[in-house]
Amino acid sequence: MNFNSLRSKNSPLFVTEEDGVVICSLCPNSCRIQNGYFGSCGVRGNKGGKGIIPFYGFISALAIDPIEKKPLYHFKPGSKILSIGFAGCNLHCPFCQNWHISQNTDIPGKWMKAGEVISAALEHDSPSIAYTYSEPLIHAEYLLDCMILARKHEIANVLVTNGCINAEAAAKILALTDAANVDLKCFSAQTYGKTLAGTNSENILKTVLEFIKLCREMGVHIEVTTLVVPGLNDSAEELNAAAQFIASVDSEIPWHLTAYHPDYRWNAPRTDPDFLLNTAKEAKKLLRYVHTGNI
Repeated sequence: MNFNSLRSKNSPLFVTEEDGVVICSLCPNSCRIQNGYFGSCGVRGNKGGKGIIPFYGFISALAIDPIEKKPLYHFKPGSKILSIGFAGCNLHCPFCQNWHISQNTDIPGKWMKAGEVISAALEHDSPSIAYTYSEPLIHAEYLLDCMILARKHEIANVLVTNGCINAEAAAKILALTDAANVDLKCFSAQTYGKTLAGTNSENILKTVLEFIKLCREMGVHIEVTTLVVPGLNDSAEELNAAAQFIASVDSEIPWHLTAYHPDYRWNAPRTDPDFLLNTAKEAKKLLRYVHTGNI
C-alpha cells in the first residue's frame, strides 16, 4: 500500500521538527519518522513533514467470539463479544501467533467508520467490543472514536493489548475502557528491547508494567497473559518475578499462562504442558486465579 491509496487523519501525538522529521509520542519507541516512511509499528507515518495515520478505520478482521477467547474469564463470563482486528504492531515478537496481520499492512480488510463498528455490535446483540488480534493501541485515535460511541450505547470496551503505550495516551484510552487483557510477554527489559522491539530500548518493560498498574488504578477490569516460550521467558526466576509483580498490584488479577507453538520466525519446541501446569501451581501461591491455555 502507498500513502495515496489510504485514508488519513491528523493526530496531536506527532511533533514535526525543523528538518521535517516527525516524532511520534504514542509509545516508548519514540520513532523519528523520515518523510515518506512509517514508524516501527508500520501504520503511523510521515507525509511531507506531517504526521499521518492513514490506516485510520482499516479493519483486518471482524468476528463474534466467546469472551473467554480474549482471554477474559472474569468479565461478563459466558457472553459473546464483537472482535475487531487491525494491522501492524509496535513490537516484533519473532514467535507472534498473529504475525500475518501484526507484521504486515498489505493485507485484506475493509474500512469501517466508528459508527459502523457500533452498529455491528448492536446488530449482533453484543454487549462488548474487543479491540484485538493485532495491536489496537497504535490506532489510538480510532480507538477513542469507537470507545466514545460505544459508551453512549452502553456497550463495554475491551482491550487486548501489549500495553506498550506512554502514560498520557494510556490514561485517555483507559478512561473509556471497561476491561483489558494485557500481554506481559516476559520480565526482562533486555528481551523486550532487543528481541521483541528490535530497538534495544530498556523502557518497554517499565512502560508495560506501568500500564498494568494504571489499569488497576483507573478501575479497569484487568487480566494478564504470558505466552510461555521455551528458551525465552520460561526460567523459574523470570516467571516467579512476573507473578510477584502481578501480586504486588493486586493478587486478585487473573494470570493466563499460555502454551506456545512454533510460528513465524521462532522454532523452539512447544511448551511442555507439565511445565506449564507446575508453573501455574507455583503461581497460585501468590495469585488467586491462574489459568493455563493452549495445552
